[in-house]
This record gives sequence, C-alpha cells and structure tokens, in this order.
Amino acid sequence: MLTTDFVPGSPNWLDLGSPDTEAAEAFYTALFGWTFTSAGPQAGGYGFFQKDGRTVAALGPLTEEGAEPAWTLYFTTPDADATAALVQDSGGTVRAAPFDVFTNGRMAGFTDPTGAEFAVWQPGDTVGLDAVTSPGTLCWTELYSSDPAAAKAFYRAVLGWQEQDVPFGDTATYTVLTPAGGGTDDGQGGILQLLPEQTAAGVSSHWLPYFEVPDTDAAVAEAQRLGGAVRAPATEVHGVGRFAQLTDPHGAVFAVITSAAPGE
Repeated sequence: MLTTDFVPGSPNWLDLGSPDTEAAEAFYTALFGWTFTSAGPQAGGYGFFQKDGRTVAALGPLTEEGAEPAWTLYFTTPDADATAALVQDSGGTVRAAPFDVFTNGRMAGFTDPTGAEFAVWQPGDTVGLDAVTSPGTLCWTELYSSDPAAAKAFYRAVLGWQEQDVPFGDTATYTVLTPAGGGTDDGQGGILQLLPEQTAAGVSSHWLPYFEVPDTDAAVAEAQRLGGAVRAPATEVHGVGRFAQLTDPHGAVFAVITSAAPGE
C-alpha cells in the first residue's frame, strides 16, 4: 500500500504534461473534486492539484520536443545524480539530466530499456505528495512493458525494488513491486506484459497511475461526460477491487479504482 513515508524507490510525486493546461485543470478538478493552485509566475505554468488542501498531483505544459500528453510518475531517490548514472549503466536513457527545482528538490527524467518514461525526485523542501491512497489520490502504479523481464532487472538495479510474481488469469503473470526491504503490505505497483493486440495498435511500454475513487462506474461515466474516453472498461477482481482505464480529452492515460475492503 502506498503511504507518505517515502522510502527510497517508492512513488512520491506525479504530474501531468498537457498541451492545454486550462482544459486539463477543468477536467480533473471536475472528475476528482480537486482544486488547482499555480506555483507562481516563475514556475512556467506549473501548479498543484489539491484535495482538501493537500497536494495530490501536479500539472504543467509539455516541455520536451515531441512529447505526448501523459502522466509522469516520480520515485524517491536520495541521490538523483547517482540514480542517473545507474540508469545509464543499466541500459536506460537519461531524458532530462538531474537539476534543482529551486530549493524544493532535485529531479531527473529517464526512459527504461523497454521504452517507458519515468522520473525520480530527490527531496528538498518538498518531500513528496501530501496524500495518497485516500479517495481522489494516487493509490497504485503499474508498468505495462514489452519486456517485463528486462524491466524487472532494470528497476531492481536502479531503484532496488523487490518483486513477487503472482498468477493473473489463466496464463498471465503479475509482478508486484515493493521497495527495498519492504514486506507484503508494502506493495506499491506492478508490472504486466503488453498484449500482442496492444502492441499491434501502437501501444508502447508505459507507466499507468491509479487514482482511488468511491465508485468506479460513476467516475467512468463522469469522465466520459467531461470529454474523456474509456481505454479499458470497468473490471472487478476479487480482493483487488473494481477498476477501469481512461484517457483524458487530450489522450493522457490513467486509471481509477474502487479498492476492495480488507478481507473482501
């Protein structure tokens, strides 16, 4: 389970890069009940989504040439420069070399060997998100990969993650991820093999954030009303919950889930 006790390797931030930040703000504030606060004129249009006064995500304009609208997940590191070196040594790509974000922290952007983009955050004045797991906040992270074995080896080397493979359906395997030293209750995400039909449709390796919602079906209907689309319809998995994958009006992919109560 995600918490705000951000240990090395755990998710501690996420932000949306959008070609129309005003439209994105309108979509997500209506969908999740968020508010939006600008980080100020010096931040280049970047700002924070908040729920009940607590920062739960961020939003900014697209800054990389050729970048597509997307949510980017950040993982905690005590040393962004050392992590960048590990990324290069492990077959990944440094898209954005480590740099300081005022006194808030130090960040860097990477692409793993299978093509999935992610980032790291070295905390400064800002440790990470103020809330996770509760309704309207990040509650799970998931990697859809063209080569799960290569992805596991990469993230194990770069972020020290532990993995546990569990059956998923009749033939698939789901890899549950925990930070170094974590136990079974510390799961923070998973890795899945991209399906042939997904790759045939042009879907490449990518990270997918999950947001907790009180009612998945209601969230799906509201997203569609607001101009979003269903990428994968609502599905229920015993012991996990009911979840669906969506795209916002500009194509950024995310998921919503109503998690099963303990013991369900």
